[in-house]
Amino acid sequence: MSFTVAIDGPAAAGKGTIARAVAARFGFAHLDTGLLYRAVGARMLEGADPVAAARGLAPADLARSDLRAADVARAASEVAAIPEVRAALVAFQRGFARQAGGAVLDGRDIGTVICPEAEVKLYVTASPEVRAHRRWLEEGGDAAQVLADVHARDARDTGREDAPLKAAGDAVLIDTTALDIDGAVAAACAHVAARLAGKAAR
Repeated sequence: MSFTVAIDGPAAAGKGTIARAVAARFGFAHLDTGLLYRAVGARMLEGADPVAAARGLAPADLARSDLRAADVARAASEVAAIPEVRAALVAFQRGFARQAGGAVLDGRDIGTVICPEAEVKLYVTASPEVRAHRRWLEEGGDAAQVLADVHARDARDTGREDAPLKAAGDAVLIDTTALDIDGAVAAACAHVAARLAGKAAR
């Protein structure tokens, strides 16, 4: 049985943590689609053409130890705005999503572009200030600059012509601004469980 959970949202909203928890709870495969773009961004920082890097992406690229670095995150947002890069990675994501046994994908256009037919669509968000504080706790640095980076990332992600970040019309909103991770995970899992039960009953 294929069953796809699409989780979208801006940077540092908690969608990755929720996605991993949902995948573990239901025994689904998990793909952090942002790693695809981070891997391409890392290759670009090394001088590679981003389109060529996307088309030639290998599993080893996703296992790099530097994919969480701040400069790689900025590069990922830049390459994600390139239509040819996005096109090169779409087929991989769609194939992963429909594998037998179920899959959870988190990113920025999963419910709107990659898997509009997903059985579950969640949009995880939080205020820019809260997201910046979380990123600062992870990475350190100047707090004001981290907030500026979050605002800049949001502007790029929501303003790009190709697959801008936005909630799918039928997505369930989970706002983690004042919600702890246990509460957010519980809300996500409850929705997934309800949809699984409904599919099994049909």
